[in-house]
Amino acid sequence: MSHLLEVKNLQTQFTVDRNVVKAVDGVSYYVDEGEIVAVVGESGSGKSVTQYSGIQLIPTPPGKIVGGEVLFNGKNLLHLSGEELRQVRGGDIGVVFQEPMTSLNPVLTIGYQIIETIILHLKMNKKDARKHAIELLKSVGIPDAEARIDYYPHQFSGGMRQRVCIAMAMACNPKILIADEATTALDVTTQAQILEMLKDIVKNTKTSVVMVTHNLGIVARYADRIYVMYAGEIVESGTTKEIFSNPKHPYTISLLNAIPRLDDPKGRQLIPIDGIPPSLINKQDICAFLPRCPHRTAACSRKPAPRLQSHGGNHYAACYEDVTNETMGNVASGSAALMDDPVEHKDLNETLLEVKNLKMYFPVMKGVLKRKVADVKAVDDVSFSIKKGETLGLVGESGCGKTTIIRSILRMYEPTSGEVIFDGQNIANMPKSKLRPIRRNISLVFQDPFSSLDPRQSAGSIVGEPLIIHKLTNTKAEYEKRVDELFELVGLNPAWKNRVPHEFSGGQRQRIGIARALASNPSFIVCDEAISALDVSIQAQIINLLEDLQKKLGLTYLFVAHDLSVVRHISDRVVVMYLGKIVEVADWKSLYENPLHPYTKGLLAAVPIPDPFVEENREHVMLEGEIPSVMNRPKGCAFFNRCPMATKECSEVEPPLVETEEGHSVACIKVRKEVGV
Repeated sequence: MSHLLEVKNLQTQFTVDRNVVKAVDGVSYYVDEGEIVAVVGESGSGKSVTQYSGIQLIPTPPGKIVGGEVLFNGKNLLHLSGEELRQVRGGDIGVVFQEPMTSLNPVLTIGYQIIETIILHLKMNKKDARKHAIELLKSVGIPDAEARIDYYPHQFSGGMRQRVCIAMAMACNPKILIADEATTALDVTTQAQILEMLKDIVKNTKTSVVMVTHNLGIVARYADRIYVMYAGEIVESGTTKEIFSNPKHPYTISLLNAIPRLDDPKGRQLIPIDGIPPSLINKQDICAFLPRCPHRTAACSRKPAPRLQSHGGNHYAACYEDVTNETMGNVASGSAALMDDPVEHKDLNETLLEVKNLKMYFPVMKGVLKRKVADVKAVDDVSFSIKKGETLGLVGESGCGKTTIIRSILRMYEPTSGEVIFDGQNIANMPKSKLRPIRRNISLVFQDPFSSLDPRQSAGSIVGEPLIIHKLTNTKAEYEKRVDELFELVGLNPAWKNRVPHEFSGGQRQRIGIARALASNPSFIVCDEAISALDVSIQAQIINLLEDLQKKLGLTYLFVAHDLSVVRHISDRVVVMYLGKIVEVADWKSLYENPLHPYTKGLLAAVPIPDPFVEENREHVMLEGEIPSVMNRPKGCAFFNRCPMATKECSEVEPPLVETEEGHSVACIKVRKEVGV
């Protein structure tokens, strides 16, 4: 049987400092018409390089394709050049890149960029090309496409920009669409909209999609087949149901054990993958997963790297041992082992932080004289509290005000009005001279572990800086001893403290960030999307570390994230925000098992569960539309224009946050009427 795309023994190498990096090492796979194929694995596994090698998009030098075939419609793409290759790229094979803002030209209108592609490949005149571009924008859900075709990229939201990129990739009716982490940077609701749209495109046009991702929930919901990559090789392949129900490679099993799920027991222990991916420099012919494999045997180190072996049907795995989830679980000390429910053992009586009627407005200035014409109400009358030893999750789409709340609590902003009472003291308008002793008790772990560390400082000096600022040590020996203790506390070797950030992996850099946050002995730590930039295996390490530190040191967390599965796993209570206001507050159990607000229900429905059998029978209710602008906040309920339950009253009356049962509050007129409050 001939395939639409067939890759045979593809080998791509990069020359770095006279060393050869085998980024893609003998990869073979195929794609058939009208199917969604997922390529999964950690960062550096070779997922993207494999796809870009096939269409000759790798930088040359330092990259070079040294072997293999990429057969598309009977032609070897590696032998094409010039005009023939241009017809394939953007014509027969479209690409949707990860970051829409960097893949769109900011100085050209989106219409110009789409029309240019149409004229180049379809040879239409400008008038017909514009008409076709408008139809494409409508097909991907861009409202008022006739007017917005002349907008620039910065005039669209992130989700809308990604829709524009998909419209551009689909402009020439491609046979294959490569989606390279196309939804990673998007909110969970926008991600669901984009993926449903891609699914419809596949259904209606028979276009094939190659989905490059590390999100196994997305794979379970949308993919037909999966290729699992590790260290430049495919280590397992099969149908989605085969891979999830009966994984055969230890790496695949480890990935599945490392991710939190919406339907997990609260106390399930995440099992991180020990170690880090291997260096691909001068790679040897031995199992690349060997140093990290919990199922390795002495024989594995003596044999050459295993090749893909059949496990029935189209299921293949590259492992000498016949591994199952059960045997891996025994080796890994029980992957399904349950911890004690952390909430059961917490004494959550004493309040550490209380936010009362917090407002943070930003003035809008216009004209030559810069007169104030309006306010951007980023946070509008928000109140909540956090108990000592508690983890409070803060969730909501981009632009809902989560980051503004964090900055107001940390006094990066001085609130417009309201109170921020920390340990009995109102710090909202406190003079900066009085803030310093309080600041040492509040720390922050940033989202991006690389950009939050000074690349010129050693790891030891980064971790030790708060000790100097707050005068917490008296002698050099005391300082060095404390830095060593902090390194050990977060699971890092103190011998590494003279290294600089680029010499650490992503997970290790985040551990350095956590060590720095702990240096001043804080009682309260804000985790601002602290794991969203990390691979799933490293996420598990950091989540487990944060939970262990909370038990050891009695820490209190404000955990801000967009991954609701992680929030459920780590949080005691959850606050849901929408357009600057709180719409629901509850303990984790009530919120996830009995969400009341339509927005909360929509958020949870948009989160895929990494199990194709569960996803098959799950109702997918998608939130439609975009978040309104904070500048033009709707009258009445801000969620009115997207709410499936909305009535006329909702568009006129703004619902207050009201407790419907003990510990569970919601801001919805209809819900309050239903429960009789």
